Amino acid sequence: MQRHAATARKPVAAPRTRTETLRLQIADEIVSGVLAPGTPLDEQELAARFGVSRTPVREAIRQLSASGLVSVRPHRGAVVALPTPAQLNDMFEAMAELEALCAGMAARNMTVADRRGLEALHDDLRLLVHEGNPTRYHEKNEAFHAAIYSGSHNGYLAELTLMTRTRVAPFRRAQFRATGRLGGSYQEHDLIVKAILRGDQQGATEAMRAHIGIVRDAFRSYAEMR
Repeated sequence: MQRHAATARKPVAAPRTRTETLRLQIADEIVSGVLAPGTPLDEQELAARFGVSRTPVREAIRQLSASGLVSVRPHRGAVVALPTPAQLNDMFEAMAELEALCAGMAARNMTVADRRGLEALHDDLRLLVHEGNPTRYHEKNEAFHAAIYSGSHNGYLAELTLMTRTRVAPFRRAQFRATGRLGGSYQEHDLIVKAILRGDQQGATEAMRAHIGIVRDAFRSYAEMR
């Protein structure tokens, strides 16, 4: 049964912490090849380069290790590492199923306010496609997907999906640098949004699963062209 709300409230993304900003910067350098596999990650050197203390650097490195981008060796420090193609495929496969489940449940459970908020985020993404700014698009894209997780109205599923997304995020972020990818992403979102708004649980599930599969393939193409 669809839940109802009197007023619509647009989801607002929380400001990024210093650790999150560092994680994204370091992840970008690894995925783009600036930091090659095997490169040592010295906490003091990174802290000096980014103008922060060692504490957020240490936490950023810990989080990157969960994505397979960094290997932390006890008493020996951290080095750049990349997940194998098989490991990355497993991550995307799990991500696709979790997000598909969220989208399907969102089609069934979203309130009127939830749906209006999702539409507003979708409109924002349309404008960003024309700007051609992959960084800003990625930030708004995270809010778009988070709104769908929240709209499932299943707290455990939303938490699990967000945790998995954090691990896959560096690779999802990188694929937006591919030519034409912003427009493609928006069109894929459009199919998801339309299915959710008409309450089509199966359609939303299938559209989201297909979207994440395209994201995976787009990252593979980007990685092969580096």
